[in-house]
Amino acid sequence: MSLAEKHSSSRPGLPLAIGLTAAIVAAHDDEPLILTVPGSPDALASLPSGEFDPLRHRTFEIALRDFVARQTGAPLGYVEQLYTFGDRGRHARLGDRDPHIVSVGYLALTRLVDERSARIGGYRPWYSFFPWEDHREGRPEIIEKTIFPELRKWVEEAPNEFSSSGLTRGERFNLLFKPQARDFNEENVLERYELLYEAGLVEEALRDGREAAKRRKNLAPLGLAMRHDHRRIMATAMGRLRAKMKYRPVIFELMPALFTLTELQRTVEAISGRHLHKQNFRRLVEGSAIVEPTGEMSLNTGGRPAALFRFRREVLQERPAPGLRVGVGG
Repeated sequence: MSLAEKHSSSRPGLPLAIGLTAAIVAAHDDEPLILTVPGSPDALASLPSGEFDPLRHRTFEIALRDFVARQTGAPLGYVEQLYTFGDRGRHARLGDRDPHIVSVGYLALTRLVDERSARIGGYRPWYSFFPWEDHREGRPEIIEKTIFPELRKWVEEAPNEFSSSGLTRGERFNLLFKPQARDFNEENVLERYELLYEAGLVEEALRDGREAAKRRKNLAPLGLAMRHDHRRIMATAMGRLRAKMKYRPVIFELMPALFTLTELQRTVEAISGRHLHKQNFRRLVEGSAIVEPTGEMSLNTGGRPAALFRFRREVLQERPAPGLRVGVGG
């Protein structure tokens, strides 16, 4: 046995635990909501999470549904595994011997059936955690007033420094926030959050001891912070859902059984963070045969009655499940 092997074998291994974390998304009153759990000692929001116990649960998803039901009571519909988050630097310190948590993140969708279910529990608007992601009324003010000036300072500190993506700081800034352009890629939620984290502009970066964050003082908060790595997991879920609804009909997991086309458009806009052209949206939806009229009318429109539609679930058997490839409009 070599000296290195002897040293390795004599050193106690770091305990390892597998955690499951769920980003549970709902929609209500034209707002996307994320389900959080109360009671954390530091008052920070956290996503429903638990440790996988192979003696109790045969699969990760069974375990996830079990502890989500116990922690929140929320019924889960669509569930999809996102990513495995194992970066040690996120919530560990030098010399820390607590179990290192490898967290498997999940995106889950649930339907709020009434006003009461929207008010109970820990549902919070997801844009309270990511205010720079809501472009429905134009570019958010927080980008112009806080993010642009601070990111430019960070770029100027090392303009030619490359990241693991092969892009310089300036290239990432221009690509992800597009200071000279009107449009933005709504799917790059995680990449934008990671850029703000590396620049030390979010609270989690200071908590994790990032040098870039230590150099900044009296920085205006960029959205609500979350415990552990949960805002990163949530960013991954947001980007995945925004991308997926373009080619899979997952948006209907958030809709009631009957809805107007206006309600459908507002939910799509809420999730994507983009304003959509009304007539283009209606032509696309009606031409896709993904919904059908019920012959009933809704009187809860604040104006003229509107036709009620339903999702044609049988479309899943007819052809590859379509999504809503919607464009932007003024």
